[in-house]
Amino acid sequence: MPALSRRALFWTPRAVCIAFAIFLSLFALDVFDERLSLWETVVALAIHLIPTFTVLAILMLAWRWAWIGALGFVAAGGFYAKIAWGHPSWIATISGPLFLIAGLFLASWLTRPTLCKAS
Repeated sequence: MPALSRRALFWTPRAVCIAFAIFLSLFALDVFDERLSLWETVVALAIHLIPTFTVLAILMLAWRWAWIGALGFVAAGGFYAKIAWGHPSWIATISGPLFLIAGLFLASWLTRPTLCKAS
């Protein structure tokens, strides 16, 4: 596999994951529409950002070990699909990108350069 393709497979899942984390963070902005005190707003914002923190935690591990990203994002997508059962548009919006990211990390892991190449 050419080096450019390998580099693209390395960076694509990471970039898509960061973009997805930003997308998830947008859902937390509805906290500011409520009439809450400063402390209540901070707590509500932290609670609303738990999914984003989870995605970023998986990404931190997956940055070094792509197979953890593949497993972690499949698990996260499956978990969300289970708790959002009955709302197919929600599942498609959240679990769909998580499964896509998992597939990209799997492809990245399968195409990683081997440490010991046969001469």
